[in-house]
This record gives sequence, structure tokens and C-alpha cells, in this order.
Amino acid sequence: MLLIIITFIAGLLTILSPCILPVLPFIFSQSGKPFYKSGLPLLVGMSVTFSLFSALAVVGGEFIIQANQYGRYIALAFLTLFGLTLIFKETLERLFQPLANLGQAMSSSKLNNSVFGSFIMGISTGLLWAPCAGPILGLVLTGAAAQNNLSHSIVLLLAYSLGASTSLALAIFLGDRFIKKAKGFLKYDEIFKKTLGVFVLIGVLAISLNWDRKILTALSKFETTNVENKLLNLVQSEKKETKDEKEDASAMMMRAGGSANQAQVEGDLPDFPENLTWLNSKPLTREDLLGKVVLIDFWTYSCINCLRTLPYVKQWAEKYKKDDFIVIGVHTPEFAFEKNKDNVMNAIKDLGVTYPVVLDNQYQIWNAMNNNFWPAHYFIDRQGRIRFHHFGEGDYENSEKKIIELLTEHGVELSKSDVNAKLDLAGVHAQASGQKGISPETYLGSARAENFKTSGTDLALNEWSLSGKWLTETERAVLKKSGGKITYRFKARDVNFVLVGKNIKFKVTLDGAAPQTSHGLDVDAEGKGVVNGHRLYQLLKLDNEKLNSDHVIEIEFMGAPVEAYAFTFG
Repeated sequence: MLLIIITFIAGLLTILSPCILPVLPFIFSQSGKPFYKSGLPLLVGMSVTFSLFSALAVVGGEFIIQANQYGRYIALAFLTLFGLTLIFKETLERLFQPLANLGQAMSSSKLNNSVFGSFIMGISTGLLWAPCAGPILGLVLTGAAAQNNLSHSIVLLLAYSLGASTSLALAIFLGDRFIKKAKGFLKYDEIFKKTLGVFVLIGVLAISLNWDRKILTALSKFETTNVENKLLNLVQSEKKETKDEKEDASAMMMRAGGSANQAQVEGDLPDFPENLTWLNSKPLTREDLLGKVVLIDFWTYSCINCLRTLPYVKQWAEKYKKDDFIVIGVHTPEFAFEKNKDNVMNAIKDLGVTYPVVLDNQYQIWNAMNNNFWPAHYFIDRQGRIRFHHFGEGDYENSEKKIIELLTEHGVELSKSDVNAKLDLAGVHAQASGQKGISPETYLGSARAENFKTSGTDLALNEWSLSGKWLTETERAVLKKSGGKITYRFKARDVNFVLVGKNIKFKVTLDGAAPQTSHGLDVDAEGKGVVNGHRLYQLLKLDNEKLNSDHVIEIEFMGAPVEAYAFTFG
């Protein structure tokens, strides 16, 4: 209940955010009319549409995201016609009589003064509205992805949009006051309508060119973020988390030095739902696993933290498979493309994963085990009891000792019992550098984007920018035209980037030059690489002498479309 109230307050604060500017002309178009027939239906339509599509985009995946994009196109066309009709009513009547009739109906007839007409305007506005992503909205959308509870996600998003609608209702009220006074100065109602039409078209242009998310988001720092962070502290103060868990709770990715517990009974391994898809094995049940020691590994294939733990997990699976030990990889996706079975199959083939993997696309196992992190390891004894867990990377020696402890606690002798605490790894599997103050995981989608700047020059540490024709969506930024660039000032040894594309060439520069010996696994010394598939790409691996200072990476794409999701560092 507290989170719902705080989310509502965050919605109220959107009136102070520049990201509300592009939709204000659509809102003000209802000024001067009865509120219950015009403003109220518009705000209801906007709230319901925004809440439903935002929740479905996170929970439902790629299809809903694409459907929402087509809805945006229709809404843009609808509102463009509305704005043109306000400005060029007589001209449109002569040139395009059928369209003029429709536009006139939208702007001045019974449709526009009806509940239905205003509700349609609200639906169009809801498809286009992209609020600046503050901490609370980011938390709501992240929670929607993790919990996969559509009804709960819609309730929170409705609370957010109703808060925004409340503040916008006040804007409509003030607009009414303005119109009454302005008409006395303007003397002609048509002048006001034409002026409003110009602003409607400016709003449409801003949204179609992505200015609402690209430029206005950068101006949205105001004081709302500080206020939202204080509100979030009210929620987070009620949670009992370790210091490490609290540090990474927003992204739910844990680096080296994650938390662990002592071997004690934490609960029973829940049974696996029957409707899940299994790879590398037949569907398994809890009963199938009794008598075995089991490692449950929550992972997702584009998670750099998961990829760093994978060599150790694979080694344990192979080393102790003759001793009634089994690893089950629970693949729980963070991004929509990770829900695709073919993508996961290709990934486990490329990564050399041979143990059973279950696709937990709806977070059923994740929720049943009350998990919150990638990667997360749960160690199950022969009686099906959870005896130990470890969140994040590192502490591999202790984890392997726990496996041995569970295997031998009933006097069973092992075929191999030597602990190999350190592997010689390269590429994305190389362990994190361990240096302090490295750049944080950075998302490009509007739900969790932070530190975005409109210009690529004079970036501060951990700031980034886009240039070219980009469309920013909830969990990704999509390049629509060749030549787009992404620039980021970072501090780390490794720079990784989650990308999706089909044979799209790109070029990476480090501080304005080719990376040479600092190139990553997926680019050459000249910085050239190819996006081909849905995965994490290692762009840079800096030489040791470069680790103590910050640097600028720029990625230029020679083709389109390209989907950019998140930077990770190590």
C-alpha cells in the first residue's frame, strides 16, 4: 500500500518535469469544455492506455513492444490531422473534404465534445506519453519484469498515471481560466484555435523525432529525482538487506563479493511447474532430484555477472556428475529477447552448457524460491532441502567446498575432491578487475536510464549520449538509421554492451583512436566488429596502465536497425 501511495506521488511530480511538455497541447485542447465530457475522459483514456501498454511491454515481451510502436504511428497520424484541422480548417475543407470532415469532427463537433471523442484523444495521448524515468517509475517497471505479476504492475502504473492525471487536471483547470481571459484579449476564438493547433503539431513533431525522450529527459533533473529518492527510502528502510544486496538491488545484478550464508536448512526445494520448457534434458521434477545434490543456478545469458560464474558452474557439473551431483540452470530473462527459446538454445550451445536448463520466462521458479538476483546459486541436499546459497560472483572455493560437504555428509566417497579455486579465463568469462569506483551497469531503455546527456562532448564520468536517429523504448534504444553513435565516459577494465542486430557492422574508438591492444573479444585492434544476434558483446579490455583513469568509448553503427540495451563493466 505504501508503494502505491508513493508511486501516486511520483506521478503528481511529473507536472514539474519537462517530459510532460509534448503532451500538454493535447491536454489543453480540452480546456474551455465541460470537464466531465472532455478533460476527465481524456485523462482516463491516457492513464489506462499508458498503464496497460507499459505493463505488457515489460511482461509480454517483443510482440507487445512492436504492437505499441504501431499504435504510436496511428496516434501520431490522428493527432497530426487534429492539429492541422485547427489551423487550416477552410483549406482542408476545400482540398480534402472527407479528411476535413473527420478532422472537423475531432475538433469542433459533437465527437470532440463527447465522452467517446475525448476518450479516443486520451488513448492517443497515452500511446505517445513517455514520462521522464525517475527512480520510482524505474522501480515499478523493474519490479514488473521481475515479478511478472501483470495485475500488480498495472495497479502501480495506474497509481503513477492517476497521479499525473491529477496534476494535469489542475493544468486543464488553469487552462480554462486562461482561455476565459485570453478570449477577451484575442477577441477571436479562431486565433486561439490556430495557436493551439501549432502547439499540437509541435508536440507531434517532438514525439515523432524522439525529442520527448532524447532531449527532455536530459533536462528532467529538477528536484523530482531527489524527492523520489527520499520517498523510496521510506520503502527501502523497511527491508532488511545486507549492504551488498542493498547496493545492487535496483539492477538485481551482483558483482564479486556477493552475499552467502552458512550451511543450514533454509527451506525445501519447490517443485517445478509442469508448463516450463526444458533444454538439454527431459522435464525434471523435485522427486527426480531426491537422492542427488543439486545446484540451482539462476542466470540469464546476456548477464555479464552470470557469464563470469559460468566456467566454474560448468566445471562443477562435469567434475561431480558421477557423484550424484547435478546443476540445473534456471534461465530467467531480464530482456524480452531472452525469452525466445531459439536465442537461449543458441546461447547455451555457444557457451558449451550441457547440463539441464529450464526456461523460467514467467519467473515462476524465481518467485517460488523468493530469489532477487542474477546470478544466484542455491545448494540442495539429497533430501531436497536448501542448505546454502550464494548471491553474485566470487567465493568459488567456498562454494565448491559446500558441494563436497553435501556430497560427503553421509559418508560417500568422491571420485574427485580437489578444490580448484581459480581458473585461467579470458574474454567475457574473465573475472572482474576488482578495482574500486568502476562505472555502474547502465541501461539505455527509458525505464531505468540514468546519466543521459544530449551532447557527446564534455561528458562527466558515467555520462553517455546518443547521436543519430534513435527511438528510446522502455528497455532499449533502437537505432533507426545508419550512422548512429553512442558515447560513454567510463572507468573500468572491461566494457561490455548488450546488443541485438543482424550483420550490422560497427566501429569502436577509445579516447578518439582505435583501441589497438585494448580491444575486446568482439572487436579487432582497429575497433571493427559486427552485431549478429542477441547477446552481450565485449568491446574493450583495457591495458593495465590505463586502469587508473577514466576514458571515452564511442560506438558508431554502419547499419540499422540495432537494439541497444545495457552497458556492463568489469
